[in-house]
Amino acid sequence: MSPIVHPYCRLLPAAVAAACLCIIAPAARADQHSLPEPHHIAVAGNAADAAPLILAARRYAAFWNSGEEQYAQQALAPDFTDRTLPAGRPQGVAGPLQASKGFRAAVPDLSVEIDDMVVAGDRVSLHLHFRGHFSGKFGQLKGSGQPVDFQAFDLYRVAGGRIADNWHLEDNQTLMQQLGAAQP
Repeated sequence: MSPIVHPYCRLLPAAVAAACLCIIAPAARADQHSLPEPHHIAVAGNAADAAPLILAARRYAAFWNSGEEQYAQQALAPDFTDRTLPAGRPQGVAGPLQASKGFRAAVPDLSVEIDDMVVAGDRVSLHLHFRGHFSGKFGQLKGSGQPVDFQAFDLYRVAGGRIADNWHLEDNQTLMQQLGAAQP
C-alpha cells in the first residue's frame, strides 16, 4: 500500500504537511468521500497522530448526517460512554442510535456540517451545525415542514481510533422554539 497525504495535511503549513504522509487503510479510504469535511480544522501537535482522531470524529458526524448505523459502529468504542447522558437515553453505543432514530422521525432530512474541529492530544472538539425540516413527529408535536437550524458542541476522548467518551451540549432552546415546543 502506498502512502497518501491525508486531506487535512493540505491545511497545514507546507513544512508540516511534508512530514505528514499518513497511511490510511483501504476501508478508511473508501468512506472518505461520504464523511463531512470540517470547514475549519486546527491540530495541536503531530498531524499524523491526529489522523485517527479526525477520522473517528468525521465518521461520527457522518452518522448524525445520514442516520446510518455503520458510521456510529465505526466511530464509537464498544465501551463508549456519554458523559452528558440525557434522561431516558441508554448508555453506550445504543444511546446515540436511539437518539438518531427518534430525531430522524421528526426531521427526516437532517444534515450536519462540521463548522470547526480542534484536535489536541487524545481530544477532538467540534462545533456542529444541524439543519433540516420538521416534517415528522417529535413527542406529541407534529411538524409542518418548518426549518430546523441549531448548533451543538462536542468534546470527544479518542482511544484506539474510536470515540471512548463524549461530552456534548446542544442549543436545545433554539431547537425547541423551532419545533414549537417553547416560546422565543
